[in-house]
Amino acid sequence: MTSTETSAVRVRPALAPAERTRLERAFTVPRTRFLIGIPVALVILFWSAGGVGFDFVKLGEGAVNMGEYLSRLFPPDFSKIGTILALLVETLQMAIIGTALGAVLSLVIAVAAAANIAPKWLYYPARWTMNIIRSVPDLVFALMFVSAVGLGPFAGILAMTLGSIGSIGKIFAESMESVDRGPIVAMQAVGASPRQVIQYGVLPQAAPLLVSYTLLLFEGNVRGATILGLVGAGGIGLELTTAMRMYDYGHLSAIIICIIVLVTALDQGSALIRRRIT
Repeated sequence: MTSTETSAVRVRPALAPAERTRLERAFTVPRTRFLIGIPVALVILFWSAGGVGFDFVKLGEGAVNMGEYLSRLFPPDFSKIGTILALLVETLQMAIIGTALGAVLSLVIAVAAAANIAPKWLYYPARWTMNIIRSVPDLVFALMFVSAVGLGPFAGILAMTLGSIGSIGKIFAESMESVDRGPIVAMQAVGASPRQVIQYGVLPQAAPLLVSYTLLLFEGNVRGATILGLVGAGGIGLELTTAMRMYDYGHLSAIIICIIVLVTALDQGSALIRRRIT
């Protein structure tokens, strides 16, 4: 090796003792916490299993009954396919309207619940409101609206809309909190109003996440609409419950298959849209 080549070789400087100690702690502390957390998690897991009576032996004994029940679902009976498709369309329509209303209202409350743009006097009430809504099951809302407006899909839409505020509103707010602070600070420095900061600094950055979460909300609302029908809030849930009570297993199987096809198609479609916007 010539002197020119030797001078071109860069010698990596040795780490200072303090820097070496800092790097070692950066790798050691998380590993130590992880190893300590494993037995703690196992203790909590076994405590929970014992408290609720979770038993693998009982599950194995009941597998025979489960298999027998599933065998009754075949062959499916599609003689009432017209009724099934009509109720599936109604379920889909409920999910579309409930998602649209829920997303708009969730976006409004999310602006008030985002810590980086909302004042404290507005932030905490908005968060508490979402916590209260999220703690109440959608079926309770459905029963409440069925009592208020009667049986039918309208009650289901109202329940779906209110339930969406509690669930997706929190995610919308966290999406807004995760945006880059640079444009927000720059706009505030030149005297932009809060509306302008939200419109031009926050929403454009958070838009891909907001759209993605709205699609996830729509998928969840389609599945949730089938449950709301159990209490008379429209959709295919009531037909599903009737088939179960009448022991009409062929019709029940046909309903389940149609729901699976619908949910799978929506899942694939929304996944394609999310890949294009992210």
